[in-house]
Amino acid sequence: MSEFQPRVSFDHLEWDDALIARYDRAGPRYTSYPTAVEFTEAFGVKDLERATALSREHGNPLSLYVHVPFCARLCYYCGCNKIVTKRREKAAPYLERLYREAAIQSSLFGNDRPVEQLHLGGGTPTFLSDEQLREVMATLSRYFRIEPGKGMDYSIEIDPREMRTDTLGVLRDLGFNRISMGVQDFDPLVQQAVNRIQPPEMTMSQIARARELGFGSINIDLIYGLPLQTPDSFAHTLDKVLSIRPDRLSVFNYAHMPERFKPQRRIQREDLPSAADKLTILKQTIATLMAAGYQYIGMDHFALPTDSLAIAQRNGELHRNFQGYTTHGHCDLVGLGVSAIGQTDDACFQNHHDQALYEEAIDSGKLPIKRGLWLDEDDKLRRWVIQQLICHDHLDMTQFQRRWAQDFGHYFSDIAPYLTQMADDGLLTWNAEQLVIQPKGRLLVRAICQIFDRYRTQTEVQRFSRII
Repeated sequence: MSEFQPRVSFDHLEWDDALIARYDRAGPRYTSYPTAVEFTEAFGVKDLERATALSREHGNPLSLYVHVPFCARLCYYCGCNKIVTKRREKAAPYLERLYREAAIQSSLFGNDRPVEQLHLGGGTPTFLSDEQLREVMATLSRYFRIEPGKGMDYSIEIDPREMRTDTLGVLRDLGFNRISMGVQDFDPLVQQAVNRIQPPEMTMSQIARARELGFGSINIDLIYGLPLQTPDSFAHTLDKVLSIRPDRLSVFNYAHMPERFKPQRRIQREDLPSAADKLTILKQTIATLMAAGYQYIGMDHFALPTDSLAIAQRNGELHRNFQGYTTHGHCDLVGLGVSAIGQTDDACFQNHHDQALYEEAIDSGKLPIKRGLWLDEDDKLRRWVIQQLICHDHLDMTQFQRRWAQDFGHYFSDIAPYLTQMADDGLLTWNAEQLVIQPKGRLLVRAICQIFDRYRTQTEVQRFSRII
């Protein structure tokens, strides 16, 4: 066992080309453990009813996720569950069914538990009219305990191309205090190649307005590895982004999987940056953001030290769930809408991906559950370990033994050789007291977490994107 080193600080990260080449395998992003590929259709409505009954007994606060699947335009890189249409009238019947689902879910989870976190995702939530956005919040408030205010995290994904004159003002009045905005890349050639034309001025004007209205946190999404990107062109995009200085940044790896995502077939493989250029883009991006004062949260995420995400990580209070890194991981998650995922302490469950099947279930007065999974004690133990590593780069063995009444070394004796190899490679240190991910291992945390995942095999990990 390697000699233990002190825990690393969150502003320290080390790039090692040889280690990245060795460990840059395909693997889960661990927004959940077990991952969604383990969900089974054997989990049905009766299981959900039992899971929500246990949830009511535990009494955790709630987090609501509402999926709005509509997009007016097709972005070629996108792998999300979406419905591309110019017909705005299609939203109304979908919302009517979503409201009926909300009524059923409220009866199961209870309407007296505070909703600490709410997120409208998509698709494009701002595809909805301002009046429909008001209607969504009014209806949710009828069925759930919606209380915007201090300590609550109410967020929405917005598309600057799908905003009316005062949509931001409407959202602020409705209690939203955080927005996430897709940019991906400001370069006009890249935008044209992925069919997302979004001039920088359009984005910047919306962010300036959001700040005037007092939104507490603004996130920008970027993607590296898109067609026609170069290290120089992405550096220019990053310069523009830093002039805005968003509170949070997500810098995602583009995974080109046209066999799974049909829109990606419109992207020419020969237009994609080389593997070497893609790594250079990521390396430059990390260096630039950290030099600009951003805290590396983990994987693709960065935040200013004053942002609640960064504060939660420094305080050991950061969590991760289907909504990504969050400060509200203690909440039970209620998923509403097509393909939405819910989660309790004991189970995970997902609605139908297919809109017709979703609508058919709702019209029959049934929950639109497609699949799910009960978590056994081993699942919960491993979920906790992965959470500790992916959120805090650190695992305390005494805390592990106290919480799970197990000895870490004995329980995970089968993976000791892998831990030893990673320790020898400088990714982590571990002893009888602690396991600490070192600066060289922070970029490769998904590979470290993967050795604790009892469901993964070398053949099936190709179902996931690569780590870097």
